[in-house]
Amino acid sequence: MMSLDRIDHAILHELQLDGRISNVRLAERVNLSESACLRRVRLLQEAGVIGGYVMLINQAAVGLPGNVFVEIALNRQRREDQDEFESALAQVPEVMECYLMSGDYDYLLRVVVADAADYERIHHEQLTTLPGVARVKSSFALRAVTKRTELPIPAWYFPHAL
Repeated sequence: MMSLDRIDHAILHELQLDGRISNVRLAERVNLSESACLRRVRLLQEAGVIGGYVMLINQAAVGLPGNVFVEIALNRQRREDQDEFESALAQVPEVMECYLMSGDYDYLLRVVVADAADYERIHHEQLTTLPGVARVKSSFALRAVTKRTELPIPAWYFPHAL
């Protein structure tokens, strides 16, 4: 694990707010020279702290305003069954997130949809046909109350903060 300081924290904060910020502007915001700033960003990338850069698309603007949270229970929880399920699930483009869970169900999915009919299609043609599926429970999100992209990196993570 890379040891980070307050400058690294500031760089991460600025990049999470605007991943397209120029190095010149980023250096100004974190009070570094351009070369020092670029070097630190590259080190953060090489260390895996920065995992990549993405463009956030407005779901509704591209015809996918709905989110459905889907709980899936498998027939068995053997590693081979999980691997087969996860491999098949990776082929369903509407599944935006999938988490292996503890508790009453095995997986929690976030599925993007155009409407209820679109979800019905995905449910019948894809989700219920995935290998090992025993139960599927779906809940439609009415609206997003909070949706963040910036991680709240705790201060204790930065041993050289001050």
